Amino acid sequence: MKVLLSLSILFYITFTVMEVKGIKINGHVVLGPMAGVTSSSYREFMKPFGVGLSFSEMVSDCGIDYGNAKTFEYLKSAPLDSPFALQLFGFSLEHTLPAIKKMEEVASYDMLDLNFGCPVNKVVKTGAGSAWLKRVDELEHYVSEIVKVSSKPVSAKIRLGWDEDSINVIEVAKALERAGVCLLSVHCRTRSQGYSGKARYEEISSLKENIHIPLVVSGDIFSPIDAKMALDIAHADLVMVARGGLGHPFLITQINEYLDNGVLLPNPDVLTQVDYARKFALMLIEEKGEYIGIRELRGLLPHFFSSFPGYKRIRMQIASSLDSKESLLNTLNGIEIREKHSQM
Repeated sequence: MKVLLSLSILFYITFTVMEVKGIKINGHVVLGPMAGVTSSSYREFMKPFGVGLSFSEMVSDCGIDYGNAKTFEYLKSAPLDSPFALQLFGFSLEHTLPAIKKMEEVASYDMLDLNFGCPVNKVVKTGAGSAWLKRVDELEHYVSEIVKVSSKPVSAKIRLGWDEDSINVIEVAKALERAGVCLLSVHCRTRSQGYSGKARYEEISSLKENIHIPLVVSGDIFSPIDAKMALDIAHADLVMVARGGLGHPFLITQINEYLDNGVLLPNPDVLTQVDYARKFALMLIEEKGEYIGIRELRGLLPHFFSSFPGYKRIRMQIASSLDSKESLLNTLNGIEIREKHSQM
């Protein structure tokens, strides 16, 4: 494997690691779904760094079934964004099955991913997301019916269980495999943990002994060392990067290189991060328009400079003051000039 540098944007060439239902997953890393983040432009931006499979923001089956225009925006894909899994969440076949049929009519995707891990109250209170972890028998029937109607392979994402007293990840995983799921992602926290505490990879260390489908380990992957530790402890096939990759796209490349060759590539410098930030920002604005794009970038761009202690003021400025494409480019150009001057 090798890394090519072109206009400061890295293109990581990977060999095939595995094939799932005819879908080739190159490299060791999949890009996890994040609400408000993993838009088509974000996924397309991250792909060249070595993403083997990417997931959309989670999509509401009711939103699709009822024809909500905003929900249909989540179905967008991009030319480089393949293989790509659309992640769906729901609570009833009454809405899920019609939603799948509508998605297949209008969207281009390679895999259908079912979300059974979202811990957010507004999702859980409807019976969707991680609420399914309390209804394993019903879950198996729900998924088996989805597998029957979906023309795409079906995967799923779960958590360890609802809370500390009901860790049932092995039971749930076996039910999902029986129902026809072809790939399983596990976030190694319970629903009650949310995103607090530490991901507990040891809780799924015996899971591969109980299922015969590829396993993706998720949670707290912020470095190549984290990725290797998670894979080793969980005996997983792939690792999912989500929050750890926000503003740090090169992490994907670093993980692949470390797992393949044992080499720890250095972190990008400020000037390289400016290049990454500028490229992503322009892609997002092109996708969503200047007004919405700038609003979203206020929350996303500061992550590109979070590892540089001297840039706290710049991060605050980005978060509070961006109001146009022009101000965005001026801010990034200012960072570039400041950094080049400091190196003289």
